[in-house]
Amino acid sequence: MIQTVTPLSHAVDLSCTVGRLQRALRRASARAAGDSALSNAKVELLLAVGRQPGISVKEVATVLCAAANTVSTLVGDLAEAGLLLRERDPGNRRVVRLALTEDGRTTISDYQDQRRQIISAAAARLAEADRADIERVLPALHRLLEVIERS
Repeated sequence: MIQTVTPLSHAVDLSCTVGRLQRALRRASARAAGDSALSNAKVELLLAVGRQPGISVKEVATVLCAAANTVSTLVGDLAEAGLLLRERDPGNRRVVRLALTEDGRTTISDYQDQRRQIISAAAARLAEADRADIERVLPALHRLLEVIERS
């Protein structure tokens, strides 16, 4: 049986809006963090390690859709900054496993708090109906993300 794909009528608009939202949040976070701001790539790497402690450099590269040598450079920078631990896998000494340090966990927690504050302040300026619509659509967006990540 051939399955017909019915595209979401606003797929391009959704993609552009989510991208713009992400960029706007990054800019607002960078302004709030000032000189202590980490690059988006470093934040994404820390978030990936936080979600999956013990992940390898190669696995992080796959998750982030980045080159392994780029991720390796970022890992070195973050380890040097005291935010990330690198440990050799006892079963395969060629593999490096990653974990957040206490400072790394604090950094990510602060980053998430900062984003939460930015979004909360902006949402407070929206109409109640708009806030309710955003809350209602979040589960569907999570499911959409899961489908895209599995593809």
